[in-house]
Amino acid sequence: MSRLAGKVAVITGGARGQGAAEARAFAREGARVLIADVDSDLGTTTAAEIGGDVQFVHLDVSDTDSWKRIVATIENDYGRMDVLVNNAARYWTRPILEERDDAVDAMIAVNLKGAFLGIRAVAPLMIESGGGSIINVSSTAGLGGHCGHAAYGMTKWGLRGLTRVAAAELSPSKIRVNCLVPGAITGPMLGVNIPESKQRDPDLWNGLPLRRPGEPEEIAEGAVFLASDESSYITGTDLVLDGGATGTG
Repeated sequence: MSRLAGKVAVITGGARGQGAAEARAFAREGARVLIADVDSDLGTTTAAEIGGDVQFVHLDVSDTDSWKRIVATIENDYGRMDVLVNNAARYWTRPILEERDDAVDAMIAVNLKGAFLGIRAVAPLMIESGGGSIINVSSTAGLGGHCGHAAYGMTKWGLRGLTRVAAAELSPSKIRVNCLVPGAITGPMLGVNIPESKQRDPDLWNGLPLRRPGEPEEIAEGAVFLASDESSYITGTDLVLDGGATGTG
């Protein structure tokens, strides 16, 4: 398949879970993929497992200099930039009255500031390349108020706001900016509250219309769509993939 043929894509947090699923889907569709992550060992292993035109690059999304280095790598190796998926995120749950200042700062640094730095870093190269697609991965915690999700939720609400501002500012340069909004998705992040052995237990999901959590591969297909020319008239919006949780509540 070749829905992303010739496109150069960076996927942050691409070493595991949903990010790795996105990297596999992008490579399958013909993209040249850079898996960007702070975990060098796992990122290198994931890139090797996927094979093809996939490479690992070390990236701390919260650090401006780290973004400058990855943009320099892209310019040197590919000469263009087409897609950025701001997927990297930290996640935990904690009541407001128990949350710590340093923890909130760490959450904001990765989940929100990291996406801002990424957009600012890659946009000039996308402009030189004639346009592109930026995909910010939010969450249904950025659509409603979930107990225990104050730090995480405010970053995901903020990411949706950043998406709209970036879409407005960058649209004259033919750069589209959209949000993926997953609900409960199996994998390491869901494992913060639900052990992996229990994540697909149907009794846990009676409140969801589809009666199950989503799979990383299903979110990856949403990212492929927003990265592809099939979504050429879509910018500044949310693509919600949550099993009907918010649409029917």
